[in-house]
Amino acid sequence: MSVPAPATASAGHLRRLLALTRKEVLQIARDPSALLIAFVLPLVLLVLYANAVSLDAKEVRIGVVLESDGAAAHELAAAFAATRYFSVTPARDRREVVPSLLAGELRGFVVIPQDFARRLASPSGPLVQVVTDGSQPNTASFVAGYAQGVVSGWLAARGDTAPPVASFEPRYWFNPELESRRFLVPGAIAIIMAMIGTLLTALVVAREWERGTMEAIMSTPASALEILVAKLVPYFVLGLVATFVCALLSIAVFDVPLRGSWLALGTLSAAFLVPALGQGLLISAASRNQFVAAQLALLSGFLPAFLLSGALFEIDSMPAPIRAITLVVAARYFVASLQSVFLAGDVWSQFLPNMLAMLAIGLVFFALASLRTRKTLD
Repeated sequence: MSVPAPATASAGHLRRLLALTRKEVLQIARDPSALLIAFVLPLVLLVLYANAVSLDAKEVRIGVVLESDGAAAHELAAAFAATRYFSVTPARDRREVVPSLLAGELRGFVVIPQDFARRLASPSGPLVQVVTDGSQPNTASFVAGYAQGVVSGWLAARGDTAPPVASFEPRYWFNPELESRRFLVPGAIAIIMAMIGTLLTALVVAREWERGTMEAIMSTPASALEILVAKLVPYFVLGLVATFVCALLSIAVFDVPLRGSWLALGTLSAAFLVPALGQGLLISAASRNQFVAAQLALLSGFLPAFLLSGALFEIDSMPAPIRAITLVVAARYFVASLQSVFLAGDVWSQFLPNMLAMLAIGLVFFALASLRTRKTLD
């Protein structure tokens, strides 16, 4: 009994696809550069990013100028030295700390004046003077605000303030300790995988163009779509494994909680790798040169993910035209989803629209790469 032609054609497509995929797997096994890009580079970048980037102001270097010899002044100076948010340099005259402030060695200084006891007895004006380095506005605001908090806390401990009419006890959901690392590290995973995913396919396929092996593959009966899918599948698996390795490192080393499920993490990562790898295929099909492909992959993969994804800079604070551009950056949707799956849990009402957006962007890249590859076959 003869097999129908459509079934025979489908079987032929599947055999060619499996053969091409097997060829890619063997090439990856023989070429350690792909494994280095997929596993070593993400871990190195994640460690550097997690330790170098922090929005937490801890142990900010300030000076405490103690001009008064009274007991109360010494107690307040001790209160500044006891907090973990300041690293205190003591001084007796403000002229001792001004050069350090100008050199950037200190971010500000607090002056406890000589008549501090009199000011404390009749609080009609400021008790202390706080001078900050305005060249770093965020740090300056922190120094001024927390210095005020230290003074207020010290006064409350002495019983020198009237009891409040109402007390407020703030509660912070998802990140009670307000540690910036807990939302920066998930964003770092998205940025790193955007760069690595694009670089994986862009470099390896461009290398085949340079060596001439891509023309040999195109001379086979395999269609351009089959060739591109076979190129995508092995690196898709590599990227997925690399994402899980980064997640394990984030949990075990950087103490980032995973409140969602591994299934949700894997599903989101799979959806994100489609545009990341598709972008690399498009770059390799357009450039056909390893050096050019690497530069384009780094620029188009890293910079938009770093600047326009919301991992470090809030999208809502950007101008309207820039916010419109972020809509076509796949990392924007991956960052928001990763932060939710790590800190909040499985929020599928957010995940599904984000996954659809990532898949749509990936299909556009894949269609453009397929179109570009067909033109090269003509």
